[in-house]
Amino acid sequence: MKTIALGKTSLQVPAIAVGCMRLNSLDKKGAERFVKTALDLGAIFFDHADVYGGGLCESLFADASASYPRGKMIIQSKCGIRPGVAFDFSKEHILSSVDGILKRLKTEYLDVLLLHRPDALVEPEEVAAAFDALHASGKVRNFGVSNQNPYQIQLLQKFVNQPIIVNQLQLSITNANMISTGIHVNMLDNAAINRDGSVLDFCRLNDITIQAWSPFQFGFFEGVFLGNEKFPALNAKIRETAEKYGVSDITIALAWILRHPAHIQPVTGTMNEKRLADCVKAAEVALTRDEWYALYLSAGNILP
Repeated sequence: MKTIALGKTSLQVPAIAVGCMRLNSLDKKGAERFVKTALDLGAIFFDHADVYGGGLCESLFADASASYPRGKMIIQSKCGIRPGVAFDFSKEHILSSVDGILKRLKTEYLDVLLLHRPDALVEPEEVAAAFDALHASGKVRNFGVSNQNPYQIQLLQKFVNQPIIVNQLQLSITNANMISTGIHVNMLDNAAINRDGSVLDFCRLNDITIQAWSPFQFGFFEGVFLGNEKFPALNAKIRETAEKYGVSDITIALAWILRHPAHIQPVTGTMNEKRLADCVKAAEVALTRDEWYALYLSAGNILP
């Protein structure tokens, strides 16, 4: 698969990451087949979080990938959410969370650790101490964040010695606010409202890889737009484009994200092997400028 550089590192990673949030929907044999399919496709970047399936997703993945060399996989996980209780970026919580993640994944290290959603009570000095300890021990090689705006990242980076190389953000054709605000600069319409501090431009300027989560969703987990009667024009344009390239609608939806010059890395969510293969094919499709804008407009986005 086509690769990209992850942030400021020399680490080359697949253009598409395999999200493991729903791995616990599979049984042991199903998980083994899914992981094998991913690896056979060259989709060797796996995205986890300690809260996915209450940790079960990581445990299932460890068993499913046990027969493959660790060095052939790139494993990322996230911590910082105490479900229904708090977001917690304390040194104690980060360190204990990583120990739990490594134990469940049956690995000695993570290639990447992300802080999962912002903690309003974050003390960046504690995060820095935790990152230093994890890096020095070899437990975590690279660090990033999820759902953070530029000032939150800058605050952390003021204290953290390791570069923040990833910011995981929601992005799809229908949830393209980070792109639309850049198109509607100086306008008075709703799309001009800057809700994220120009995070897309900030990440590009600072060599931070944006990982797009929920690339097929509209709203906040309201459903997928593919085949949805709420988006007839979008689905018609996706189908037309897919037929031109001889690929599936899934492939075109991801190709739209990959066409952006920011080198955004979509994170898939499917546990269906055929759909995963369709996702991977997106790395081979280069949409034209006109095709990209046509898809953007068909989703209900407008040009000023």
